Amino acid sequence: MRQRHVTIVVHADGDLKSRQYRLPLRVVQVGKWAAITVAILVVLFFTFAGPLSRNAARVPGLEREVARLRAENSRVQQLAAALTRAEANYQELRQILGAKAPPPPRGGGSAAGNIPVGMRAVPIRARSPGAASRYELGSSAPTHWPIDVPGFVTRGQVRAGDAAEAHPGIDIAVPAGTPVRASGGGTVAATGYDADYGLFVLLRHPSGYETMYGHASRLIVAEGDDVQAGQVIALSGSSGRSTAPHLHFEIRRDKKSLDPLTFVKEGT
Repeated sequence: MRQRHVTIVVHADGDLKSRQYRLPLRVVQVGKWAAITVAILVVLFFTFAGPLSRNAARVPGLEREVARLRAENSRVQQLAAALTRAEANYQELRQILGAKAPPPPRGGGSAAGNIPVGMRAVPIRARSPGAASRYELGSSAPTHWPIDVPGFVTRGQVRAGDAAEAHPGIDIAVPAGTPVRASGGGTVAATGYDADYGLFVLLRHPSGYETMYGHASRLIVAEGDDVQAGQVIALSGSSGRSTAPHLHFEIRRDKKSLDPLTFVKEGT
């Protein structure tokens, strides 16, 4: 097959002669597509080069901001740990001395003047010298009501087909700052913050039992601590997915949720 060519004629103004360039058609087509490719690459370069350059210039500033936020977060965690220890020491001292909470001022605030009454811990009554404790020593199954003050059970255990309707424990409406006691003796398996439970404490008891205490305003114990039945482990609150101050209380055995009302009764 005879190869096709393209003839290019160049004629300059005022010149009687013209120049002809004869090129293979294949070379012309390759040159055309090469020019189109180069043009596209140039357009893409100028389209993306600007944003990339601006983002690259922001990286050092963002790294400095991240380092600053990490340092501040570390200081906040240290302050939170110090406050938790101070609160635990304060509660233990009040329990030993049998101190009563100061009366609220007329303005509706606390004695400090800047803390709402609902966020102040209720008084902890110390038992009389020589009186027998209703709590057993050492590890034990969860058999005790987790709070001392009267509380209203606003929601019980719900086992529904829809996971969004399920409620594995009970909700006990109590004022914020109410001491939460371990329902049985055991070890603190986990503490922290959860989007649903808020500030929580998970205790592990013998015979496969576990108890969960959610929506706290302050944690008194830390992961790995050994606790006795009746020991104050947290203060109630409204953290996490909560609309009002209350204690969310669960009892589990072998990872299965049980109805707390069949194990514990108010005042026990």
